[in-house]
Amino acid sequence: MTVEIGMQVPYFELETNSGETVTLSKFKGTNVVLYFYPKDMTPGCTTEACDFRDQIQQFTEVNAVILGVSPDPVERHQKFVEKYGLPFLLLADTEHRLAEAFGVWKLKKNFGKEYMGIERSTFIIDKEGNLVKEWRKVKVKGHVDDALTYIREQLS
Repeated sequence: MTVEIGMQVPYFELETNSGETVTLSKFKGTNVVLYFYPKDMTPGCTTEACDFRDQIQQFTEVNAVILGVSPDPVERHQKFVEKYGLPFLLLADTEHRLAEAFGVWKLKKNFGKEYMGIERSTFIIDKEGNLVKEWRKVKVKGHVDDALTYIREQLS
């Protein structure tokens, strides 16, 4: 079953770039920006991560945390965080269970090849753990601003 707007986000537990295990319940009382991206160190994913990094203070001011999710392993996430100074957690969804729960693990096509991967998407989870907003097939340019505006106008 795919998580839909208005639903309570199911329990999940994933390892972060720092090696700690994190659950959604850790962030109860805080708005959560859960963004899924295909791969660390790639151009679009780096731009998106750096856009979130550059606005971290504005997200903090509206009581929101940012969690990035990709199928990359913890070690690769840590290198990504160190290289770009990312001030938020990256979750290693190596078995893509969380991606499947959100319906973002998709068949993709690139240069005539088909493969399974992440469809760039962002989800806003409110302070009670309910999914309140989603963006699927995200275009990176301007997207972080859209997420911040939504939280400011709807959840602050």
